[in-house]
Amino acid sequence: MTNKTFIPAFRASVGDWEYYICIMKYAEVARQVGFAYELGGNSDLNTMIQRGLGDRTDSIKNYLLKSDHRFLGALIIAAWGGAPTYVDISMDDPDGLLSGIDRQFGVLTFDGTQQYFALDGQHRLKAIKEAIKNKPALGKEDICVIMVSHFDSEDGKIRTRRLFTNINRNAKATTGAENIVLDEDDGAAILTRRLLTEHPFLSNEGVVKVFTRVGEEGELRLAAGNVPQGDKKALTTIANLYDIVRTLSFDLDPSMRQPQARPSDEILETSYGVISQRLDDLLASAGDLKTPLANGASAKDLRVVKGKESDGAPFMRPVVQKAVARVVAEIASQGVLSWEEIMKRLSALKWRIGDAPWLAVFNPTTGKMISSKDNAEVLRDLLYVHLAAPSRQSITRARKQYKDLRGTAYPVTEEILLQQLTPHTEGKIVVPDLIPSDEVSSSSEPEEEPA
Repeated sequence: MTNKTFIPAFRASVGDWEYYICIMKYAEVARQVGFAYELGGNSDLNTMIQRGLGDRTDSIKNYLLKSDHRFLGALIIAAWGGAPTYVDISMDDPDGLLSGIDRQFGVLTFDGTQQYFALDGQHRLKAIKEAIKNKPALGKEDICVIMVSHFDSEDGKIRTRRLFTNINRNAKATTGAENIVLDEDDGAAILTRRLLTEHPFLSNEGVVKVFTRVGEEGELRLAAGNVPQGDKKALTTIANLYDIVRTLSFDLDPSMRQPQARPSDEILETSYGVISQRLDDLLASAGDLKTPLANGASAKDLRVVKGKESDGAPFMRPVVQKAVARVVAEIASQGVLSWEEIMKRLSALKWRIGDAPWLAVFNPTTGKMISSKDNAEVLRDLLYVHLAAPSRQSITRARKQYKDLRGTAYPVTEEILLQQLTPHTEGKIVVPDLIPSDEVSSSSEPEEEPA
């Protein structure tokens, strides 16, 4: 005799769809729900409905296995062959408290004769199946399931494909910037928000640009990469600050660099102290912009000196902020210089946008920033040899890259750069950009525009 599973459910309708909302255990979902390609003889659904299961599955599985705050959104599944078996249930209600509520409540029956496949949430379903193999106790946890009927006919296939397309076309994933504001597992996002509320300088209104206003209706979106040149308060944006926080976490607990697993409160507290101090050190050593901004100076005037664009402050530019953070983190992670010595050497640079090494990303002739990725990479290489050149070859290589890109000789000689020679093993910092480059570079006012 076939074993039956009974699932409490609400019946609902929208448009021309009837569907059911129910709660299922992970173990029940893993056992009862499959993928379209597993349904024999249905290559059409395999190619037209089921999206490929990619690398995202691993990150969701690890999230389920490691996070105490795990939560997955509802799965949408289709009952293969027609409407699922559903029985209305009435409840004893002598006082009339449930009037109108129990009308659409009943039980779905899983008896082995129906087949079910994921219409939306294939990656979550696969992650659940794999996570339970590693940690069977997860099978007792709950997930919301929305069930619709799929009929194995030409009209039924068209109808189901249309639903699948509409679900995925109209779904809008959160952006990288939105995740910084919302994520409660990503340690860098948590610290970024705390800096915006507690740091003595960065918490000042407008210093870190959080929103940009766009559209005729004044709708808001989170600030990504660039700061509009006319902004009178902003030093940087929330997206750039997040990137810098991640970069400066180079030697902190590994959980600070694992966005899917929330660090412990103790690690977050310790990390906040370290990151906060490192940011203070950077602000002091990179032209000491904190002092004039805190005293009411216009960020616009610090960024671009009208008529004297070459006198602008380099660290007011996001491309410079991220380059400086990455290079000092890379040098510090090599262990060849103390943090204090790195800051001392950083302070000794000329903090004027028209001087080297900032000329890698600034054109003094036009007064514009150069937003090319190649220029940003050359800036990082030049910064490295200015602060702690590992070899004569690295200096020669960086100067050549500048000449090849800008068409003119680098204004700082090899002999001068050799004064900072700090022999060590060259290496590259392994802190990836979590925010897509196209989003980071987006802005309501392009950074390369003239003042």
